[in-house]
Amino acid sequence: MAVVHSAPKYASNDGVLDALRSALGDMFVEGKESHGEISITVERESVADALRHLRDEHAYQMLVEIAGVDYPDRPERFEVCYHLLSLTKNHRIRIKVTTDEDHPVPTATVVWPNANWLEREVFDMYGVLFSGHPDLRRILTDYGFRGHPFRKDFPLTGYVEMRYSEEQQRVIYEPVELAQDFRSFDFMSPWEGADYVLPGDEKVTTGDGVDKPQMTEKPADTGAGAKTDKKAEKVQSNGSPAVKDSGEKDAKAPDQTKGGNAKKHKPEKTASKREKTAKKDKS
Repeated sequence: MAVVHSAPKYASNDGVLDALRSALGDMFVEGKESHGEISITVERESVADALRHLRDEHAYQMLVEIAGVDYPDRPERFEVCYHLLSLTKNHRIRIKVTTDEDHPVPTATVVWPNANWLEREVFDMYGVLFSGHPDLRRILTDYGFRGHPFRKDFPLTGYVEMRYSEEQQRVIYEPVELAQDFRSFDFMSPWEGADYVLPGDEKVTTGDGVDKPQMTEKPADTGAGAKTDKKAEKVQSNGSPAVKDSGEKDAKAPDQTKGGNAKKHKPEKTASKREKTAKKDKS
């Protein structure tokens, strides 16, 4: 039995941006559609009113996520992104506001209670302040942590490290000390080429580069041919211990280069040699 639901399988973006631009009025700053997603920037002081209007009048019932983004080169370096979902229309939009370290963003907890922990995460990782938040404190980092780890100017190693001290019998914090500085290897980077010739590159002719690829138009270019086949026939590895114990002189492994057929050793010769050896031992 097929389950029928009023919500569409997917919702089109046609006309959505124009409709929301008209509905938000002065709260609307800019908007664009890219990669099938609609992003709208609103005035920072009006973000709570904009979110409430989208929830009540345009059926975006769910706040899925609040994310922070850091652009250090901008005067207002932080973006706070609200991801909204309409369950009835099966449609998503992104609402953004810009701010800096000093100007707080009005809290969205008055619209969606689940914004409490989400705003605490953005505050903890980026240092964005939220005015009107009922309990704005760190949620992911430890007590007494300094700095905000997701900022672009925060070092990857952090400033302090935690370890257990046998002398003090407790967990202590101390400045990070690296045994050696970070090293960059140019030949490991996929974005930067090496200043020297890498092994194998000496075979490439200079000039046209990739516009003139190396081709193997003749069999001689591949290294194949009669000379190679003749040389391959002579290649044999040393015999196995079982072959060496047979008593044969210059024992070799079976030749696998001639059509995959191994040379067959004559068992009767091996048996006769064993009999002679046994007779000598008895005498």
